[in-house]
Amino acid sequence: MKLIMHTQFRILMTCLLLAGCVTTAMAQAITERMNENMITVSGVVKDQKSHRKLEYVNVYVPGTNIGTVTNSDGAFTLKFKDPGTIVYIQFSYLGYNSNQVEVDRLASTGNEYFLAQSSFKLNEIVVSPVNARILVQDAMWKVKQNYSPVSTLNYLFYRETVQKRNRYITISEAVTEAFKTNYTQGTGRDRVRITKSRSVASPDLKDTLSVKLEGGPNLATYVDAVKNPDILLEPEYQDMYDYAFKDYVTIDDRVQYAISFKPKPVMLDFPLYVGTIYIDRENLGISRIEFSMDMSDPAKVTRQMLRKKPATMRFRAQDLSYLVTYRYQGGRYFLNYIRAEFKFRCDWKRRLFATNYTVVSEMVVTNRVDNPLEWVTYKEAFHNSDVLSDKVMDFYDEAFWEDYNIIEPTESLEEAVGKLKKAIDRNAK
Repeated sequence: MKLIMHTQFRILMTCLLLAGCVTTAMAQAITERMNENMITVSGVVKDQKSHRKLEYVNVYVPGTNIGTVTNSDGAFTLKFKDPGTIVYIQFSYLGYNSNQVEVDRLASTGNEYFLAQSSFKLNEIVVSPVNARILVQDAMWKVKQNYSPVSTLNYLFYRETVQKRNRYITISEAVTEAFKTNYTQGTGRDRVRITKSRSVASPDLKDTLSVKLEGGPNLATYVDAVKNPDILLEPEYQDMYDYAFKDYVTIDDRVQYAISFKPKPVMLDFPLYVGTIYIDRENLGISRIEFSMDMSDPAKVTRQMLRKKPATMRFRAQDLSYLVTYRYQGGRYFLNYIRAEFKFRCDWKRRLFATNYTVVSEMVVTNRVDNPLEWVTYKEAFHNSDVLSDKVMDFYDEAFWEDYNIIEPTESLEEAVGKLKKAIDRNAK
């Protein structure tokens, strides 16, 4: 994945990719039958005690591969066909008790659902000394047992946004399909194709520097850190990190080790990462990874991101962070959600003020087929040099996604889409 900045010159910024508890109260939930066989459940998920909106909560139909996540406003929408056997919607979140809500009750439970923080006590589990480094090593050794043993075709919703200061200048979305081989084969045959997409960009002539993301939808391949361990989890790189046990937490009502990691003081030409790995205490499956690039040497990070730039522009990397989550299902973990966020500052010589940019890309697996009869060919694949916003011409349309599951846009994003659409209409007149 690469960040590209275009002005009068083409600039490439290359980024290295590896990439708590709820009683029931999930927020505004409304159930309606869109047609004879389709049900839509919408809502907002909040913490039961503080009423804080919970972001990136797992929302899925138990016993199926259908799911989504809440957005940063805690809102979600989940669509599924009703075969007459679906009874519950389930919610799970780091540090919270999982909760199931009957589909028939969703319309009558009010506008809010609340999750309660997990209250398990350490004396409820057998506590033993934890060697954090050995846990990470063992977790990687057990990938074959804990992740998909077969190829999968994953149906994904993908979104990327670019902000200049606090103003959105580009919003792109796509429905994609990711073919992934089993977790012992690496990523050589893993590919993503676009099935539907749209984009809207600022027509403001003052936006002389536009920022684009190369290969964005390939998050599903390159930021799946368990399948593509790169310099984060590869055995040969584990000696470069210090690992420490932080705490026990729960995810999906399963106790997890929270293991922090940070780079050792080693001399390398490239930056390493800091973060936390969550490892299932029972089977040593990795359920969640939060990591960001070590910013102790900003110049090294900038060299990692930036390939070429105009001579009069200065570029300063500020933050590169990732979140990868896996869903526990049928005794194994499956890729669920990925989020990448890039923050940097640009300024020009002889200009007084610098400009901050933020690029966010995220994807959620909304369905999955195991042992698919088809795969994604190289010819139809979205390549690392492709830019999503350059490949679509459609503007925002509320009916665009039809029955697809998506990550609900936040209120600020919906407002931004409206403003950009109006600006485009004015510019066209």
